[in-house]
Amino acid sequence: MICEVCPRHCRLQEGQLGACRARRAESGKVVCANYGKITSLALDPIEKKPLAFFRPGRPVLSIGSFGCNLRCPFCQNHGISQVGAEESEWTETTPAALADLAEKLAKERGNVGLAYTYNEPLVGWEFVRDCAKEIRARGLANVLVSNGVAAQAVVAELAPLLDAANIDLKGPDQAFYDWVGGDFGAACATIRALHEAGVHVEATTLVVPGRNDRDEDVDAVAGFLASVSPDIPLHVTRFFPRWRFLDADPTPVATVRRLADVARRRLRRVLVGNC
Repeated sequence: MICEVCPRHCRLQEGQLGACRARRAESGKVVCANYGKITSLALDPIEKKPLAFFRPGRPVLSIGSFGCNLRCPFCQNHGISQVGAEESEWTETTPAALADLAEKLAKERGNVGLAYTYNEPLVGWEFVRDCAKEIRARGLANVLVSNGVAAQAVVAELAPLLDAANIDLKGPDQAFYDWVGGDFGAACATIRALHEAGVHVEATTLVVPGRNDRDEDVDAVAGFLASVSPDIPLHVTRFFPRWRFLDADPTPVATVRRLADVARRRLRRVLVGNC
């Protein structure tokens, strides 16, 4: 069986998990193995996603599961994103139960809706879809926080249900994405498709010393975003050592600010993070 959810196209035998650890070959088809399995739940400021220009100052109920189709050596959530069901602690829930909680928090705390985040939500896109339908029926917003490395058929099915998204555009080219185990073209295609579908899109680039911290790296990122729309906000954020990339120093603040200025040559809204 071949999983068609992302460009990896994992070839699976019966019972085998894909590289993301969130999809399994079962009864002749590839199914979502993390459906309804929640490892993380919190009411976060929407700016933490990060979204700077979508319902600012409001909280959003945020959920995560386990699994990811990338292998970023610096992953900050590796305890849930780089493991499967056996290695993580999770609680099972339903889309209706999460929508009920989101609605309750909307009345009590001003919650704007539900954010799919923490791990990579698109490896379990069916649960995102079902939750998003329940959230939309209650008049609340759906927010996607993703690496964007997914099949365009998945993106096309979810786009009409989404209100906002932050997509990690991790580097300027396929060479960088080879390092993190992803597909640069797929991430770019997702940003373009969501924007064209009318979703509010912001992007994030984590500046990793020695990997994507040259002026030309960020200029290439900003150039692609500008080709979609110069109004797409870009968050240029500071790296701190994590997981398997502990031998690097944090990105100098001056570097982050310099690269933000580089991005501003092409984009109207550029912000710095973790500084």
